[in-house]
Amino acid sequence: MRWFVLNVIAGVFLMLLGAVSQAGNVEIVGAEARETGETWRFAVTLKHADTGWDHYADLWQVVAPDGTLLGKRVLAHPHVNEQPFTRSLSGVVIPSEVDHVFIRARDSKHGMAEEMYRLNLK
Repeated sequence: MRWFVLNVIAGVFLMLLGAVSQAGNVEIVGAEARETGETWRFAVTLKHADTGWDHYADLWQVVAPDGTLLGKRVLAHPHVNEQPFTRSLSGVVIPSEVDHVFIRARDSKHGMAEEMYRLNLK
């Protein structure tokens, strides 16, 4: 009986630990890209439970399908009362053979979110 109780407690602990480690990740709500001459302009909308300077969405990136970093937008401050929020980045050079990119985002506490947002360009 004791082993059963210990296994149940351990299982509950691991579930809670997993939930806590996933809580608070930044979510990419949407993204748009527009070709402007030889470069691209991206507008990315993020949603995150910013609490202040110790925990906020602080970065998003444009990544090629092969993993090459094409551009990044550093977010300089928390957006506690502005959720979701959109920020843009201009001047991103996209190789002509690339027909889609991925957007990934990071927060200051949990790091880079696992999920990426696929954005078709053509």
